[in-house]
Amino acid sequence: MKTKLKQVTGAVLAAGLGLAVTSSAFAAESLQDVMKRRNLSQQDLLAAAKTYTPSGKRDEFIAFSSGGQSGQIIVYGVPSMRILKYLAVFTPEPWQGYGFDEESKAVLAQGRIDGKDITWGDTHHPAISETEGQYDGQFLFINDKANPRLAVVDLRDFETKQIVVNPIYKSEHGGAFVTPNADYVIEAAQYPAPLANQKFVPLEEFNESYRGGVTYWKFDRQEGRIKPEESFSVELPPYSQDLSDAGKGPSDGWSFTNSFCSERYVGGIEKGRPPYEAGCSAKDTDYMQMINWKKAAELVKAGKATQVNGHNLITIDTAVKEGILFLIPEPKSPHGVDVTPDGKFMIVSGKLDTHVSVYSFEKIMGLIKAGKYESKDPYGIPVLSMKDSLHTQVELGLGPLHTQYDSKKCVAYTSLYVDSQVAKWDFCEGKVLDKLSVHYNIGHLFSMEGDSVNPQGKYLIALNKLSIDRFNPVGPLHPQNHQLIDISNDKMQLLYDMPLPLGEPHYAVGISADKLKPAVRYKVGTNSRTDSVHEGKTRAGQERIERDGNQVKVYATLIRSHITPETIEVEKGDEVTIYLTNLERAQDETHGFTVSTFNTHASIEPGKTVSVKFTADKEGVYPYYCTEFCSALHLEMQGYLLVKPKGYVAKGGSLAASDYTEDDYKKTLKKVADTQAVIDSVVGYIVGVNYKDFPDVVAMMDDAVDQLNRTKEAKAKSDAAAAKQDWEQANLWAEQVWQYQVKAADLGLRAKTYLEQNGAKPIK
Repeated sequence: MKTKLKQVTGAVLAAGLGLAVTSSAFAAESLQDVMKRRNLSQQDLLAAAKTYTPSGKRDEFIAFSSGGQSGQIIVYGVPSMRILKYLAVFTPEPWQGYGFDEESKAVLAQGRIDGKDITWGDTHHPAISETEGQYDGQFLFINDKANPRLAVVDLRDFETKQIVVNPIYKSEHGGAFVTPNADYVIEAAQYPAPLANQKFVPLEEFNESYRGGVTYWKFDRQEGRIKPEESFSVELPPYSQDLSDAGKGPSDGWSFTNSFCSERYVGGIEKGRPPYEAGCSAKDTDYMQMINWKKAAELVKAGKATQVNGHNLITIDTAVKEGILFLIPEPKSPHGVDVTPDGKFMIVSGKLDTHVSVYSFEKIMGLIKAGKYESKDPYGIPVLSMKDSLHTQVELGLGPLHTQYDSKKCVAYTSLYVDSQVAKWDFCEGKVLDKLSVHYNIGHLFSMEGDSVNPQGKYLIALNKLSIDRFNPVGPLHPQNHQLIDISNDKMQLLYDMPLPLGEPHYAVGISADKLKPAVRYKVGTNSRTDSVHEGKTRAGQERIERDGNQVKVYATLIRSHITPETIEVEKGDEVTIYLTNLERAQDETHGFTVSTFNTHASIEPGKTVSVKFTADKEGVYPYYCTEFCSALHLEMQGYLLVKPKGYVAKGGSLAASDYTEDDYKKTLKKVADTQAVIDSVVGYIVGVNYKDFPDVVAMMDDAVDQLNRTKEAKAKSDAAAAKQDWEQANLWAEQVWQYQVKAADLGLRAKTYLEQNGAKPIK
């Protein structure tokens, strides 16, 4: 072992020497040389320095971006713009086993519509849970525009825990947006349709029978789940709803939702009618729909809601009678309504207008209190005066869409789709401060915590729909382009282009990284999708195979570098359920599992238990193995599923043997002794410092001790075989002792390095 250590050390030193020579050669090239060779300007270097995150360092912010047609969420760091993870939400994702193990299948099944699986989603608007209007980093919500659904992601482990289907909509767009304490998650419809499912109504009855609405999903923070039975919707006219936002501060208790196509136009090119785009933009204004959701919740509790498809619905008539619903004209075809951090203003942009309109909540409340309405719409909803509701209007440019806020008072940023620009402006004084060109056709944009009561400023990211000439060509379908912008100074500076090749991202949110506290392991035996103890939880030594008729249940464990049991024998036609528990306690020691050709896969993070289920419908020999590279002997982490014909009778025989000698056994014993000496040295260092102050190290030590404890049984078997002079079994069990030692040593060395790099102090 010592010889091997010397060899390894020598190799490392040689590599280091080579690196030193290379570094010296590299140093001969000056910064000016690099700039010239790569045609870089000083501005380029400044931008690079502002985004560069050195090896081992972490980002200041984390962004959660919708994944568009992938049905997922993209997680990346800011300012590095390094993609960290894809969160599986509405669609299967093999790496994480999402949609392949039984637990995640159950989550996806919650999203079935009319009893059918929906195998894709169109994620649009993520929202982070809030406490008193500030991001708290506990939960993430996202909507599916194509199939009106909403999902809950728990940021303790970055896993989807729940999907709810809207029972009355056929499409939606204005979700997900949270109220200031995440009491409710807002989801607005998009295209009007009859609210009762499975009911045909001809388009000729559009005005009378088609409806929109806004849903308020009740969220239980303790359970981390939406409560459909306590949720409700407010019925709206057949205007197409768009985006929403919740009030805050003085406007808390109210929500605001855009609409377009308030003309209620129905197209039909095939019938000779002008298309929707002509009829839906004929008027000069559409409506902002304003709802007192707190009072609406009280109405539901008071029994004033009707039931549609088992869902609480406050009708338009009730909403008008109870004074919770109002309309305010806004520039036509708006796409975004954004409440300012202080909750005093609502900013709306009309895609076909050059202005942003700043509505005053105080003025609006004055009009409502005085009962001053300029008209009613065809459904009897009071319409307030746009002129009397406005604080100001500011001309920004062509195609204004979405607005986000800076940490600086009154400073906002609005995307200009047609101009392909970002406008920086002052919504208090109503003046433009700066403009920056982006590439190209920006849709949404977001600043760090920019839709909370306490925006962080520093960075803004433009979510551009087109990239055209920005990246190496990869065929007709181009990635989208997220561009990082420095907003810390008076003038905006474009820093970085990041291609996003997953779906068509729409909106994103950015949160301070230190607000996220994700776990790195589960309690052993956890069903992560329900946050409860899994029925298949299995400890070391409890592994077993149980049969009940043709039902076979396998209780298995995984730990570097073996799956127990290593052989599973069933008969053709058996229904097989394999429960898999990862016994690791070390961070990032994930194991995967698959059985060849049975379309099974699972990702089992430390402590988690999952199950895979399949019918052994074909006889044969099928290897199973760990799919996640986990250790030096990862490839040896394997086993066989043997599917026997019905009534198969074994013919006898024995497994192949090897020619091991007593000398082989003694060499293995010496290897074991030398390795133990290394372990003792590492342990001596660790216990000599304040390692208990480092939770990650404590977990690694627990894992290492668990590995070493396993040597006792293996050593006893080795000794017993040696006493019988069965050198094959003696040597192989001694090798197993060494395998446990190597895994313990690996953990110990990682722990030692961690302590050295993080300032561990000797115990006096």
